[in-house]
Amino acid sequence: MDITTVTGFRTARTRGDLALAPGERFLAGGTWLMSEPQPETTGFVDLTTMGWPELEVDETGLRIAATCTIARLVAFAAGRLEVHAPADWAALDLVPMAANALLASFKIWNTATVGGNLCRAFAAGAMVSLCAALDGVAVIWRADGSEARMLVADLVVDDGKTCLAPGDLLRAIEIPAATLRSPAALHKIALAELGRSGAVVTGRLDGDGSATFTVTAAVRRPVVLRFETLPSDAALVAAVEAAPGYYSDPLGAADWRRGVSSVLARRVAADLRHGHDQMPAA
Repeated sequence: MDITTVTGFRTARTRGDLALAPGERFLAGGTWLMSEPQPETTGFVDLTTMGWPELEVDETGLRIAATCTIARLVAFAAGRLEVHAPADWAALDLVPMAANALLASFKIWNTATVGGNLCRAFAAGAMVSLCAALDGVAVIWRADGSEARMLVADLVVDDGKTCLAPGDLLRAIEIPAATLRSPAALHKIALAELGRSGAVVTGRLDGDGSATFTVTAAVRRPVVLRFETLPSDAALVAAVEAAPGYYSDPLGAADWRRGVSSVLARRVAADLRHGHDQMPAA
């Protein structure tokens, strides 16, 4: 779509270039910005020229630049890049499953960025599901020059809304090595076979025996449920059904989203339980 109100475009190469003038917006992939009119936008500031390493691996975990495309993250998880993940990062199996929950063509994957998906903060955002499930930490460059960190699950405050203030920028997402080593599972559902996800439930089993389940798409913002051990189905269902934020829209009613989320949660728990049972004794 032609954004007819835009009269300026500039590239950012230093943090000083990121100070926005009135009417300017940050631009990375631009798949949402270019999809509909932006009447209040008069200029774009290109983030891709900042030269951020798209994926960095060290002993602390994985750092994903906000400008990393979904396609590159999927390729990394599949071992197709020059940057390699440790062999024991089992939770990377979630990456292609979450990316497919976006229901986007390969053309979108090659343009849409991880950071853009998070900052758009749609309830059914694929990268929201992934990063919230793995306790991803958002690294935020504040407009005042400071830096802040918060869980991605806390960054998203409502469907289509984050807690970012005007001029704030998502610099990167950091995923801890401990959660990347955790066995994980994802189940999703849509009303139509090729429809947008109406509910996504993820779960992981950490090394200390604790279990974390995350509900997205069915709720207006991520709901993270933590248990000291893998819960019984009854305890898990009770927690999922009591979660806040289930909503209705043309792609699903709130009571349907609540009901299918509890079913998906049981399936995720069964996957984790089966995987745990198959592990060799210490």
